[in-house]
Amino acid sequence: MAKKVVEDEHIRRYLLARIEKGGVARVVIERTLKRITLTIHTSRPGIIIGKGGTEVDKIREELRKLAGSDIQINIMEIRKPELEATIVGESIAKQIESRINYRRAIKSSIQSTMRAGAEGIKVRISGRLNGAEMSRSEEYKEGRTPLHTFRADIDYSLAEAQTVYGKIGIKTWICKGEVLTKRDLSPNIGLVKKDAQGGGGQDRRDDRGGRRRPGGGSFRGDRSRGGNDRGGSDRGGDRGARPRPK
Repeated sequence: MAKKVVEDEHIRRYLLARIEKGGVARVVIERTLKRITLTIHTSRPGIIIGKGGTEVDKIREELRKLAGSDIQINIMEIRKPELEATIVGESIAKQIESRINYRRAIKSSIQSTMRAGAEGIKVRISGRLNGAEMSRSEEYKEGRTPLHTFRADIDYSLAEAQTVYGKIGIKTWICKGEVLTKRDLSPNIGLVKKDAQGGGGQDRRDDRGGRRRPGGGSFRGDRSRGGNDRGGSDRGGDRGARPRPK
């Protein structure tokens, strides 16, 4: 059992290093007697799959040599990466590594997360911020993040940014709401495989019109055709044709 736990950690570290720009949120490992099933939750499935599926085949062969058993890889697409704490923390870390001001990076991430529908977000950053002589910690938050509420659905992550003046740690908490029903413990719940996307492109132009008459035509379309529909006689051009009284 301990050997398999160590092997799972090696597989996760290898995947995160191999697909550094793939937007990987988490890797779920399921084992059977003869096969290891990997479920990769990512916001960029095209980078992992590659052109014609060549990239995922290479990763499968490399993992087969590393683990010594048959490997099956499933790729699950994350529809809203702004609600995943791992992806948000990694994006902040990459911006800090590219010498962007940490306050600007954190505030932009907070705004995008709140626009995506989160109830609250909290980011704590620690280290030699802006190359300061002494390290310090700063915290930025918006909305609510109840860490002492059992039913709160809170996602947490820890990311590190390697800068020239040392490592900077970024902790991220994202509150997605409250779970009032029985919590489903399956790690793959609510996500869809990349190759199983629905169309959803229905033509809704027929539903935009108003009411129609049984015989065709609209209710207000006959007003411009004269005065026959107003209950009176035809007042078109007969006024000038009446004979004058003698």
